[in-house]
Amino acid sequence: MTRRGRLAAALVVLLASGGALVWQGSHRQVLLHQEAVTVDAWGELVEVAPGRSADGWLPLSTDPETVPLEVSVLAAREAGVQAWLASGWVPDPADPHAAMVRTALRDLHTLTAPAGAAPGAVLAGASPAWRFVWPRDASCVAVALARTGHQQDALDTLLLLQELQADDGSLQARYLPAGDGGVPDDRPAQEDGPGWVLWAAVEVIESGMPSGGSAAATPQARRGSGASAASQREVAAQLTPLVVRSASRLLERTDPATGLPRPSPDYWERPEEHLTLGIAATSLMGLEAAAELHARGLVPDVAWLDGGVDPAALAPAAAGLRARIEADFGPGFPRHVGGRPDAAVTLLLPPFVDEPVRGADAARRRSQAAQARPAGGVAPGAGWRNDGVSWTPQTALQAVAAAHNAHPEEAARWVTWLDEHRTDAGALPEKVLHDGDPAAVAPLAWTAALVVLALRPGAAG
Repeated sequence: MTRRGRLAAALVVLLASGGALVWQGSHRQVLLHQEAVTVDAWGELVEVAPGRSADGWLPLSTDPETVPLEVSVLAAREAGVQAWLASGWVPDPADPHAAMVRTALRDLHTLTAPAGAAPGAVLAGASPAWRFVWPRDASCVAVALARTGHQQDALDTLLLLQELQADDGSLQARYLPAGDGGVPDDRPAQEDGPGWVLWAAVEVIESGMPSGGSAAATPQARRGSGASAASQREVAAQLTPLVVRSASRLLERTDPATGLPRPSPDYWERPEEHLTLGIAATSLMGLEAAAELHARGLVPDVAWLDGGVDPAALAPAAAGLRARIEADFGPGFPRHVGGRPDAAVTLLLPPFVDEPVRGADAARRRSQAAQARPAGGVAPGAGWRNDGVSWTPQTALQAVAAAHNAHPEEAARWVTWLDEHRTDAGALPEKVLHDGDPAAVAPLAWTAALVVLALRPGAAG
């Protein structure tokens, strides 16, 4: 049976079951919501017809009186998309993954600020349950955009998060895309948000304001050598409220008795009574990013102090947290101390921190077997439900970690797997079922951004 036939069969079973979760043996069945998405003549996100590519595809109405107008608008819109792609970095056409990266960038552009969304609002996906702004996803998108030369888009993404952030520095798990601070439900704040946005802020600040220059090959190599110092200070000044509030939040949530952050839901989005590696790692990302911005003078002392942050405390807090993570979570770096492996171990490595946490890369590679799924990807962690589903964001995190930590063959293997499990229209889905079929929402902004980071480890230019 073809992929489409298997999905059609799953749909029949789902409808017959009243929409309940469907399992085939021990394997969960999840529908593919759409092959890809594009924008119609009115700026609305629309599904791409099955088997078609979003690149150059123009959905038209059946009203002959409006078709000429739609053709004109869509042609102009398509020309704009192509110009946007050409204004930044795209892979060499000879690169075996050029089509995937080009589609991923196009999808990020499509999911950014569609009709009804605020400027800089990056939707996690086009399906109703994903049409929200997750700070984690948006931060990764901002870094991907900065590294591919779309500095203004990257800055706009973080400026919106700055508007959405509460005065105490907290960030909700997700926001409505209108940009008014509304949230879709009553889930609690997700305390990995401040760490994600601080990490992204450093990358976006280093990229500076839009320019025609090129930067050094890696984030570590380009410290102070990418955009001009004046350009970096200009971006830093715009993002200072986000930086200071986020750093303040991380310091406030650090338990002085342990030097570790207090428990919170993380990217698993579940209540947590005990500290997870995901919260510890993103807190480290954020504190080290804040300490770097202070050390380089990109945020003046007066701004830190006005925000209630002693800038001299940032570097010691980051160093203390790194030592506690090594002592408490090492050498296996599980989800909870004494627990099972988790994909968050990737966040203890470049590009999320400048220097690897000691032992984290070896633990990451050892733990892959416990997280492996039948189709070849990984789950969010060894403790995740054993349903046969591979998750593309966590698989892409493995690719990013391998690419930035001197494992090119491993990185190529993960990237190839992601490329081979796109939808027929070329989008990267959120999930891949046990039999290799893409499922759930497609495209997923988080995965698209991570794929770009895996294949674009250098700077924007």
